[in-house]
Amino acid sequence: MSDAEGDLIRRIETLETRLAYQDEAVETLNETITAQWKVIDRLQREVAMLSERLDEAASGAQPVDRPPPHY
Repeated sequence: MSDAEGDLIRRIETLETRLAYQDEAVETLNETITAQWKVIDRLQREVAMLSERLDEAASGAQPVDRPPPHY
């Protein structure tokens, strides 16, 4: 094996190692993004529900002033 072949093999091994680490990093990032989207979806549903409840409360009749139960 000549020096050129040895150099080429080392370069290919280096590239394969980098690719393996990059694949792992991409998979980790994908899992993180997926988890974040689930949280965002849940929070959007909660905000919509709270907004609806607020609208219902704002459009409803004024609360009746009742004496406390101990009277």
